[in-house]
Amino acid sequence: MTNDFSRGKVWHNIISQSIPLMLAQLVQLLYNVVDRIYIGHLPGADSLALTGIGLAFPLTTLVAAFTFLFSTGGTPLFSISRGARQEDRAEKILGSVFSLLLLSSLVILLFCYLLRRPILYLFGASDASYVYADAYLKIYLLGTSFSMLSTGLNGFINAQGFPKMGMMTTLLGALLNLILDPLFIFCFRMGVAGAALATVLSQIASCIWVLRFLTGKKVELRIKRQNLKIDLKLTREIIPLGMSGFIMQATNCLVQVVCNATLKIYGGDLYVGIMTVINSVREILSLPVSGLTSGSQPVLGYNYGAKQYERVCQGIRFTSVIGILYTLAAWFIVICSPHFLLSIFTTDAAMLEAGADALRLYFFGFFFMAFQFCGQSSFTALGYSKQAIFFSLLRKAVIVAPLTILLPRLGFGVDGIFLAEPISNAIGGLACFITMYFTLYRKLKKMQGPSISFEN
Repeated sequence: MTNDFSRGKVWHNIISQSIPLMLAQLVQLLYNVVDRIYIGHLPGADSLALTGIGLAFPLTTLVAAFTFLFSTGGTPLFSISRGARQEDRAEKILGSVFSLLLLSSLVILLFCYLLRRPILYLFGASDASYVYADAYLKIYLLGTSFSMLSTGLNGFINAQGFPKMGMMTTLLGALLNLILDPLFIFCFRMGVAGAALATVLSQIASCIWVLRFLTGKKVELRIKRQNLKIDLKLTREIIPLGMSGFIMQATNCLVQVVCNATLKIYGGDLYVGIMTVINSVREILSLPVSGLTSGSQPVLGYNYGAKQYERVCQGIRFTSVIGILYTLAAWFIVICSPHFLLSIFTTDAAMLEAGADALRLYFFGFFFMAFQFCGQSSFTALGYSKQAIFFSLLRKAVIVAPLTILLPRLGFGVDGIFLAEPISNAIGGLACFITMYFTLYRKLKKMQGPSISFEN
C-alpha cells in the first residue's frame, strides 16, 4: 500500500496533502472569480452585470451543495476503508459516488433551467439585473454534470495520495477558463454569456481529466463498471456523513438568498453587487484554511482507520493552530486594504465607497471562522456525521439567516446584514470547536488500544 499516512510526521503528511489542494482550490476559484473580475470591468454595464452574477450565486451554491453531499460523505469513508485495507469496499464507495453525482446533476439541471426566471426574481432580481443573471445562468447550468463530477470525484484522487494530480484537475480547467474568458467576453462581445460559456468548456476539460485518471492504471482504487450500480447500503452511510458538507453549502445558498432579498429592500442593486464582491473576497481569503482542513481529512481518517489515535490528535492540533494564525493575518489585511480588495473586482466609484465599510463589518473577527473549519473537518474526517450536521445548521440556518432579517429591522439598516456574518462566526465557531474538543479530542487522547472505541 503506497501513501501510508500512518508513517512519517503528521504535520508533513497534512502539508503535503494541503498545499496542492490549496493550489487546486485557488485554481478552482478562477472559474468564477475571473468571471467576476472581467464582468466587473465590463464597459457600459456599471454594477448591474456584477449584480446579475450575484443573483445566480445561490443556484451555483446549490450545485456545490449536492456535490458536497456525495463527495464529502464518500471521501472520508473511502479513506477509512483504505486505511483499514478494505480495498473492495473503497472501490464500491467510489463507484456509488460517481453514479449519485451524475444522477443528481441531471435532476438539478432540469429543475433549475426550467424554473430559472421565477427563481431569480425570488432571489431579489430587478428587471434591470435579471437580464444579466439570466444570460449567465442559462448557459452556466449546462455544465452542471461536468462540474459536479470533476469537483466531487477529485477528492478521491487526493485521498489516494495524489494531491498534485488533484491540483492538475482544476489547473487545467482554470487555465482554459482564463484564456477563453477575455476571448468570449470582449473579442466575441458575448458579455456575461461569454463568461458562462468559458466556464462550461473549462469544466468539461476538468471532468475528462478526472475520469481518465480514476479509470487509469496509476491509482490503486479505480472507477470500475461493476461498481457503478448505486449501493443502497453504502448510500445510507454516505449521505448522513455528507450531510455536513451539504448543509454548509445549502445554508450558504439560503443565506445568499436572504441577503440578496434583504439588500434589495434596504440597499438596492448596488448593495447586491457589493455583496457579490464581498463573497468573492471571502472565498479567496478563506481558501488557505479551507484547503488546510480539507487536506487534513484524508490523513485524520486514515490514521483513525489504522487506530493511530495519537496521530489523529496531532493532526487536529496542527490544523487548529495554523488555521487560527492565518485567519488573524487575513483579518489584518482586510482592515488595512479594503479599497484594494474591492478594486480587484470593480472600478465603480459608488461600489468602492459603500463597499469599504461593508467589507470591514463583514470580516470583523474573521479568525473565529477557523474554529468552525477545524471543528467541522475533525467531525467529518472521523465519521461523526450528527455533530457535523448540527454545527453546520447552527451557524447558518439558526444564526446568520435570522440575524440578516432581524438586524436591519432593529435599526442597523443595511449594516445589520453585514454584521450577521461575524456574529455567527463567533457563536457558531466557538460552539463547534469547544464541543469537538470535549467530545472527540479528549476521548481520542485517552484511547490506548484497538479494543477501545467510542460511539458517534
